[in-house]
Amino acid sequence: MNKLTHAAGRAAFSAAADTAIKAVRSGGPEKMAENAVKLVELARPFLNKNRFTDEQIDQAAAFVQNADGKWMQFAYRAITELDPHILKMNALNLVYEGMFYGYNYVEQLRKQYDCNMPWILLFDPTSACNLHCKGCWAAEYGNRLNLSYDDMEKIVTEGEALGIHWYMLTGGEPMCRKDDILRLAAAHQESVFHLFTNGTLIDEAFCQEVKKVGNMAFFLSIEGSEESNDSRRGEGVYGRVLRAMDLMKENGLLFGTSICYTKANYKAVTSDEFLDMLIAHGVRFNWYFHYMPIGDGANVDLMLDPDEREYMLHRVREIRGLTGGKPIFCIDFQNDGEYIDGCIAGGRQYAHINPNGDVEPCVFIHYSNANIHDKSLLECLQQPLFREYHKGQPFNGNHLRPCPMLENPELLGEMVARSGAHSTDLQAPETPSDVFNRCKPYAVAWQPKADELWASEHGCAPGACAACAGCGK
Repeated sequence: MNKLTHAAGRAAFSAAADTAIKAVRSGGPEKMAENAVKLVELARPFLNKNRFTDEQIDQAAAFVQNADGKWMQFAYRAITELDPHILKMNALNLVYEGMFYGYNYVEQLRKQYDCNMPWILLFDPTSACNLHCKGCWAAEYGNRLNLSYDDMEKIVTEGEALGIHWYMLTGGEPMCRKDDILRLAAAHQESVFHLFTNGTLIDEAFCQEVKKVGNMAFFLSIEGSEESNDSRRGEGVYGRVLRAMDLMKENGLLFGTSICYTKANYKAVTSDEFLDMLIAHGVRFNWYFHYMPIGDGANVDLMLDPDEREYMLHRVREIRGLTGGKPIFCIDFQNDGEYIDGCIAGGRQYAHINPNGDVEPCVFIHYSNANIHDKSLLECLQQPLFREYHKGQPFNGNHLRPCPMLENPELLGEMVARSGAHSTDLQAPETPSDVFNRCKPYAVAWQPKADELWASEHGCAPGACAACAGCGK
């Protein structure tokens, strides 16, 4: 797509979004359904036919016509409750720029360079954090490492040239660099910037600035009850996070939660009571992350047993069902592998840049051959370790065992050895054999249950997944 066609498409999508938002706010759910169908049809020419068939697009158009459905009611509340500028900028940049235009260009580049090419980038503005949570690496790094504003500008500018318009900022606590992040978001109005944050540095003045730039959203860390949060994060932190949620809700900001589930909290963070509390405070989505035993001193006793992980699989799908469940959208990044064909790291859909500038395959996998201070972003995405990911994905035909570290730990060591990648762990560099020894017992225990679940859902022969490269069922 050339620049003129792209600009015309963006302008048309922007105008349609404005019309839809105004119509829904004045005309109710029925107007929402009417305008949602128009947006689907407007998007149809930009949807890659390798990803979405005409039949699937027709199904989407039929789905959004049901104004009384659970998720259309969810959308209606978002349209009427969120700040209009924030709603429009996130829709325009995440959907049009990221999922339509950007993704199509990313697909072209994957073929051109015969390597993985992400459409999402995570990067850490800083290793600093205002909290000192037990078990968090940021508490050990201190304020030693930062990406300069120029570094972040380079990442986003080069990323946009590659079709990447979705940037997630992790850390450390990215809000320690909130002035630079606001400046970055203002300078790149065709991208979205989503922050993983503890929420304690969010105030009214910041909310007002976010409404001006529009293209930001947030994932707040919270892990269950007040007692469990404050015992790890510090006294009073739980209350400060809830106050931040209320402030963001009052200002119409878009935000959800980032929740690490462990053996100690997996039922608490999926309970009706917990979800009702989050919804009442304005949370619209939950991103659940399986506990990863990363770094020296990682506590393997927090890892789930097979029955506990199966519980998470079924519970998250129940929560987000088309009917029933809760009006909050949930993703479980370990158990939802079948919807994204397994592991998405190593640049296949996303990559991570730490505050030292090392480009890593995953926020949890600290090995690399490339640094943004030495190479262009494109060269970093072509590094040997990422090429090993490209050759190896999917790492298992059973997408309930997607990860080359957690469920297939022998594969990570093999890729690191073949690529010559080095450890980028900022606290205590560890060898792949250290990671293997920590994850292997979990992988062995989970395999029979995972294969049983996959076979029952997809009709595979028992044991077939082990030798399968991805059945596509």
